[in-house]
Amino acid sequence: MYDLISLKGKKALVTGAASGIGRATAFRLAEAGADLQLIDINLEGLDTVVEEVSSHSVEAEKFRVDLSSKKEIDNFWNTIKGDEPDILVNNAGIYVFREFLKIEEEFLDRIMRVNLYSMFWMCQHMIRSRLEKGGVIVNVSSIESMLPFAKNLVHYDISKIGVIALTRALAKEYSKYGFRINVIIPGGIETESVKKLKEKTLLTLDIDVIKSGVEFKSRLPIGRFGHPDEVARVILFLASDLSSYVTGAAIVVDGGFTST
Repeated sequence: MYDLISLKGKKALVTGAASGIGRATAFRLAEAGADLQLIDINLEGLDTVVEEVSSHSVEAEKFRVDLSSKKEIDNFWNTIKGDEPDILVNNAGIYVFREFLKIEEEFLDRIMRVNLYSMFWMCQHMIRSRLEKGGVIVNVSSIESMLPFAKNLVHYDISKIGVIALTRALAKEYSKYGFRINVIIPGGIETESVKKLKEKTLLTLDIDVIKSGVEFKSRLPIGRFGHPDEVARVILFLASDLSSYVTGAAIVVDGGFTST
């Protein structure tokens, strides 16, 4: 069992690693022995993560990359040329409420570039650099893509359904080259951004958002919100040889919400 879950001697790249699911994933992968390449736009947050994972005696490098920019993504991969990761976890994304009728082109373009296009380019670089060796890719979507629940997230929903389509299409085409490519679909996870949203909602007394939150929790069969680490553990499973026969899978981690 230890050999199946061990990532010793492997390198994992995690985007959005400064907080939330990305941070929790960095901890779990480090615990399994993987060296880390951590990407975020928040360097201060990355500093904290690098310091905290050092207790696992792994190497951890941090990179500030604006994932909305293909140029920055390309520059990053040029920087690590010859030191490409064995495992890629595309976790970074932005979650912003805006009414559908008030969305303008610039706003939608940024949402798509961060939430979907960045994963497209990261996957392209990963597959191109390891076409002879294979590797593992785990993309992070959202249950909003499958079962839209909250208001004013149409832009977010379409970006995240694209992540599922991207994952399954790549798995079909590249699993024969030794890649395992899967997508996690989390929901109801209490990340730092969700906590901040709750605080802002209470301060502004946004009744619609408060009502939506109460209704969401009432529909959770498990009876509580999830923790980022509960998603990270599933990502660890997909990154390790425990999932050696799993590719093209869309794994829901949502406390049972989509079953109701």
